[in-house]
Amino acid sequence: MAELMGFLLHKYRTKQPTSKEEMLNAVLRDDQDHFPVVLSQASECLQLVFGVDVKEVDPREHLYVLVPTLGLTYDGMQDDGQSMPNTGLLVILLGVIVLEGDFAPEEAVWRALSKMGLCAGREHFIYGEPRELITNVWVQEGYVEYRQVANSDPARYEFLWGPRAYTETSKLQVLEHFLRVNRRGPSSFPSLSEERVSDEEEGA
Repeated sequence: MAELMGFLLHKYRTKQPTSKEEMLNAVLRDDQDHFPVVLSQASECLQLVFGVDVKEVDPREHLYVLVPTLGLTYDGMQDDGQSMPNTGLLVILLGVIVLEGDFAPEEAVWRALSKMGLCAGREHFIYGEPRELITNVWVQEGYVEYRQVANSDPARYEFLWGPRAYTETSKLQVLEHFLRVNRRGPSSFPSLSEERVSDEEEGA
């Protein structure tokens, strides 16, 4: 599964479609009978962790494209060929905001993100430095609003959905995704590690 994920991430980065035949030749040459199961597992992991959907666009030819999940148009990819899509984390943040009644206190957000191993000021191998991402980048992109709670002293801050989030997706879609992540959890993907995914991408 990790090998196929690395291969598909490479395809996503290079904005190339792929096919069943190509995946079999590149990754599953000796294990073709298990292709449907492995593709399903890899696709679910890509969606939950990276926020990338694997979509079959031609069932007859078995052609697939990779796109950001839930209709979102931003993935945080840089042109350096090294960055990872971070749409999965954006969906988690939007889900936390919904669960907190559309106004998520900053401390509640960090409490949720800490369960994923994300801490302010500490670089994460997939998402980078999360504070910059959630309080600056996604604010500038219009996905979230980050504002001081009225009349708070000392100052406290909260997150809300931004206008771009309302335009591109819905609270129901985000909650369904959020519940899938919580149901599976990181322990469901024991073969996913920084070294493993990086190695498979380099070999793609």
